[in-house]
This record gives sequence, C-alpha cells and structure tokens, in this order.
Amino acid sequence: MVEAKDELIATRTTLLARLKDWGDDSSWQEFFDIYSQLIRNVALKSGLTRAEAEDVVQETMVAAAKHIPAFKYDRKLGSFRHWLLNMSRWRISDQFRRRKKLTTQLPDDLADETGQSSALVDEKTLDIDEFWESEWQKTLFDAAINKVKTSQDSEKYQIFDFLVNKQWSPEKVAKRFGISVNQVYLAKHRITELVKKEVERLKEKQP
Repeated sequence: MVEAKDELIATRTTLLARLKDWGDDSSWQEFFDIYSQLIRNVALKSGLTRAEAEDVVQETMVAAAKHIPAFKYDRKLGSFRHWLLNMSRWRISDQFRRRKKLTTQLPDDLADETGQSSALVDEKTLDIDEFWESEWQKTLFDAAINKVKTSQDSEKYQIFDFLVNKQWSPEKVAKRFGISVNQVYLAKHRITELVKKEVERLKEKQP
C-alpha cells in the first residue's frame, strides 16, 4: 500500500514508458490501482452518484489507455496528473449531460424515484480543479504519513498519532508511554518535520 501511494505521487516516467506496451497487463493494473481512487473521489466531490463516479473511472481509464501510448511527457507543457485531470473532467461533464438528458425524458414522479431530479447539479458552478487539487494534496499528505510511519521508530510515531490524530492530551500521552510531556512535544515536532520534508520530496518527484 505504501509503495502504491508513493507511486501515485511520483508516477515514474518508467511506468508511463511501460504503459506504451499494450501487452503489459501488470503495468496497466498498477496504473489503475494508482489513479482510480483519485478519479473516483473527485467525481464524487463533483456531485455524481457512486454509480456515475464508477462510470467516470472506467471511461477515463479507457480514454487514457487509448492516448497514453502517444503521450510524451514534457514538464514544460504540464504534468501528467493535469493531463489526466482533463481526461477526468470531460468524463465528469459527460455524466452530467447524461443525467440532464435522462431527467428531462422521465416524468417528474419517476425521476424523483430514481433520485436523479433532486440530485441535479449546476455543472458550471463546480470547480473540478479545486476538487482535484484538494484530493491530490490529501494524497500527498497520506503518502508522507505512511512513509514516515514505516520508516521511523514505531513508538515515536505512536506518540504523534495519539497526540495529533486521536487528540489525547499531552499529559495522557506522556502517562501512556511513561515519558515526560516535553518528550511528547519533542516526538511530535520530529515527526511533523519529517512529514513536511516527505511531502516536499514527493512534490519534487511528480512528473
């Protein structure tokens, strides 16, 4: 799981190169595992139902499969993830158009039963770029946390986890681990700095 998340941030150019081989099933599966959740979360945040979001994931992956073999990475022209964002944006728009078409064809009472009429969203007001960036930043942070968690002393991370994530008081954490409150704050500071450095490292790696 940690390797997959790290790969999500870094999308190595080696993976993109392997995807140019239509017969490399393992690389295509890796690509799907890496990006499907990001696309799904953005689709859901945009106001699509889970079924519609799954359609977006599948359709985006199919479109990417068609275009990746000809994709040439050039940082000056934009990152790979922004290229994929555009692929996802178009499929999300397609879903809203399908929903609108469906609800105009159904009687009001039947449309209400399907849940579509009450779920209409003004697509023009959506900021998919913001959703994408928000999910991307969350992914960066989660990947950094996972990396630090597996690479550092387990007790130091547990102290950080109890204090920050579980929101225990410093005194309660100190008692739980048999250390001083100052040591609790020191552990928190060290883990926090490591997470920040890992986030920066991952940002630098993304193509």
